[in-house]
Amino acid sequence: MSTLWNKGTQATELVDSFTVGNDRVLDMRLAKYDVMGSKAHIAMLESIGLLSKEELDTLTAALDAILQEIENGTFVLEDDVEDIHSQVELLLTRRLGDVGKKIHSGRSRNDQVLVDVKLFLKDEVLKLRGEVLELFATLQTLSEKHKNVLLPGYTHGQVAMPSSFGLWFGAYAEALADDMYMLRGAYDVTDQNPLGSAAGYGSSFPLDRQMTTDLLGFASLDYNAVAAQLSRGRSERAVASAMGAIALTLNKFAADCCMYMSPNYGFIKFPDELTTGSSIMPHKKNPDVWEIMRGNCNRIMATETQISMLCSNMPHGYHREFQLLKDILFPSLELMHKCLQMADYMLQHIIINENILDAPIYDYLFTVEEVNRRTLEGMPFRDAYKSVGIEVNEGKFRYQRAEGKTNGQLTPADLKHSSMGSLGNLCTEQIRAKMEAAGTF
Repeated sequence: MSTLWNKGTQATELVDSFTVGNDRVLDMRLAKYDVMGSKAHIAMLESIGLLSKEELDTLTAALDAILQEIENGTFVLEDDVEDIHSQVELLLTRRLGDVGKKIHSGRSRNDQVLVDVKLFLKDEVLKLRGEVLELFATLQTLSEKHKNVLLPGYTHGQVAMPSSFGLWFGAYAEALADDMYMLRGAYDVTDQNPLGSAAGYGSSFPLDRQMTTDLLGFASLDYNAVAAQLSRGRSERAVASAMGAIALTLNKFAADCCMYMSPNYGFIKFPDELTTGSSIMPHKKNPDVWEIMRGNCNRIMATETQISMLCSNMPHGYHREFQLLKDILFPSLELMHKCLQMADYMLQHIIINENILDAPIYDYLFTVEEVNRRTLEGMPFRDAYKSVGIEVNEGKFRYQRAEGKTNGQLTPADLKHSSMGSLGNLCTEQIRAKMEAAGTF
């Protein structure tokens, strides 16, 4: 196998296979970022006199041609080439001769890989941001659309107090706003330029690191060369942590949907084409999408732990285990994108039950409402609580519904919940403002 670092001896095929692993396949996702990093690097090399203007123009044109091949899908990683970085340099040398060999001056594969990964992760985080915003908008739309439809709230899995679809959808929208803060933090951690730290101890060339920072669109530098290499795994862990927060939100929502779709609850349903059946029971409409999402979100939440374990027990500096970060993080990123997209797609087709509370099982849903009504009329709270409790135990409890309405006809307005974030005051605009603040990066 062709390697940039070869000193005249070759590893055995078995060693090559074991150490390279799946890296060649995963590296293809970094191809365009490797070219972007190289273009910035050679522009800087020309500025400090290590390349002539003619050499810079020649190399830039050749890199642009490679970038076009990547975008067209005609770029390939040759069988005997170790990784994407070797392939790009090999093509330049093959096409340009000796000038192609000058491109690596002042850098190591260590900072080269770091730049590629950080540029890739920045784009991935921005893509996640867009997907989260789309799902957030859908949840807020559903919250407003169904805000007057009550549904039972549960604590300890037991019928507790009145909730509403407005409150339910709105809750997950606000949870995503909190998750967006995590995503913004991951972006900030990643948005620092390691190029110029070389193998982790800098370079004797007079590199202009601020120039490459500006050219690549990083907000700042990893200033200390050793710290730049210490960031290996840190950006990946930050992104995994943010994904874990989003995945937890989706996991809980998927669990709700699986429960609410059960005929025992019957709160929501989806068109038949979005559910699956049974091989033996013709009546079944299974929530397979939500179950797979729930399971995949558990896998995504485990990503941060895997990265943490991989990056522990190593002193500072580069170690080959870092290569395995891509095996852990890249598949999780794919799962995260799919889960966000599928959740939004499913919610575009959700059907809610508007008469849930007609069932007698929910008669006791309003005990707190009755306690509060009696308290507002002057009865001490503890006396009101005790009197309602006695009526429940004796089977005599009846909630004094507004204007003789049945449970299923009641709306949040009838319950007179007006405090911020309650049934009658969802704070949709305030939550939207929170998301706008969190998503500005």
